[in-house]
Amino acid sequence: MNILFTHSYFYRFDPKQWETHQPYPPLGTMYAAALMRQNGYSVGLFDVGLKENEKDIIPILDSEKPSYLVIYDDGFNYLTKMCLTNMREAAFRMAKYAAERGITVIVCSSDSTDHYEKYLTNHADYIIRGEGEITLLHLINALESGKPVDSIEGIVFRRNEAVVLNPKRSVLKELDSLPTPAWDLADIEAYRQIWLKHHGYFALNIATTRGCPYKCSWCAKPIYGNRYNSRSPEKVVEEVNYLVINFKPDYFWVCDDIFGLKPGWVQQFNEALLTQNLKIRYKIQSRVDLLLESDTIDALAASGLDIVWVGAESGAQKILDAMDKGTKVSEIWEATRRLKEKNIKVAFFLQFGYPGEGQKEIDETIDMVKTLLPDDIGISVSYPLPGTKFYEMVKTQLKDKTNWTDSDELAMMYQATFHPEFYKKLHRIVHKEYRKAQGIEIFRKMTRFKLLPDYKNIRALLLTVYYSVSLIHDRFTLSRMPEKIR
Repeated sequence: MNILFTHSYFYRFDPKQWETHQPYPPLGTMYAAALMRQNGYSVGLFDVGLKENEKDIIPILDSEKPSYLVIYDDGFNYLTKMCLTNMREAAFRMAKYAAERGITVIVCSSDSTDHYEKYLTNHADYIIRGEGEITLLHLINALESGKPVDSIEGIVFRRNEAVVLNPKRSVLKELDSLPTPAWDLADIEAYRQIWLKHHGYFALNIATTRGCPYKCSWCAKPIYGNRYNSRSPEKVVEEVNYLVINFKPDYFWVCDDIFGLKPGWVQQFNEALLTQNLKIRYKIQSRVDLLLESDTIDALAASGLDIVWVGAESGAQKILDAMDKGTKVSEIWEATRRLKEKNIKVAFFLQFGYPGEGQKEIDETIDMVKTLLPDDIGISVSYPLPGTKFYEMVKTQLKDKTNWTDSDELAMMYQATFHPEFYKKLHRIVHKEYRKAQGIEIFRKMTRFKLLPDYKNIRALLLTVYYSVSLIHDRFTLSRMPEKIR
């Protein structure tokens, strides 16, 4: 084996995500492996996604004796962009195991792009900054032929203890030029069994675009910057067909930052599915203003969209403007209404603690959730990552801790309006308010339509009583918490 690929996102090291039992193969890693294999290299994949710990790589290093260990994180998994320290430390340990065996270590990830010095001092020989496939190919070609790497764009390395930072490489525009990801290298059956056991269906991930042209102040873009490029609808449907034939997924997670931004793309995608007689169910991420354009929602419904996650972030226009979000609260309301009319579920990403947010803005967000009743919500506190406007605003307040250990830590790392414990309690309160509002709506529908309650509805109604009582205590506790850290 010339190249052993791996990545550093262990689901087991992120308890919140592991408990959801919704793991996906490392798509970005498999793209890189496919390109290197297409260019004549023998490749393998040590997929850490479902592994117990990083020591499991040692027998593979000893038996396969690869020339290179490439720790290539899946940039399509938004969790890797959070640069969690559990995953960083696992990457360091795998790099150490490889270095002890004389194996060249190459790392490509959001975290290593932002913190290349940390990786270079923890056994990495080369760091790939930004989009990695083409840079990796040029780098290994040079190393194999004994040529210097000084002119290779997109890499960082050490020479005589000095850090050499080569110029960045432009992102790839023609995404159709990349081969189909090396799906055969992953243990798809292991993923299938987890999904079937816990959800009764099997989902796979697929990407149709790379990047995002919008400039939300808190959004880090170390891989693609502000560029946005699309695959053709025909190539995407070709891969969907390949996956359906070979792995028979019941569902797809389209893991783009923004799905269908290019004008007419969603409509063409729907037509391509019809041409191939493919019927799929899938979920996406999008923006409310984008969804309201033309007949986008109609085309999404026709193509099999099940649920769309939107970055609602806040129910206060003041906060959306402060975030440079570029959307309006009224658009959240209108997009939610239209999606529900087409029987498309809608879910909200919500963010609390952004500078300038007070109790009034928090209440506006909670009221929006209770009124619109999205089908799901994901709650976080604002999280400063290098390279963002938000990070520059608060970086003088950051101390030794600048990254979360796992995605459920929700640590407030700068001075927000309220005490850090306030936001941890608020996280629970918002979820309870949401579930309580859902229960009340179920009761209204049962009364209006004279429906007989089933087990699910009875449980929801009983929980509504529980949430109503517990919220009294929670809100009292919240009101007694101090404001800013003294």
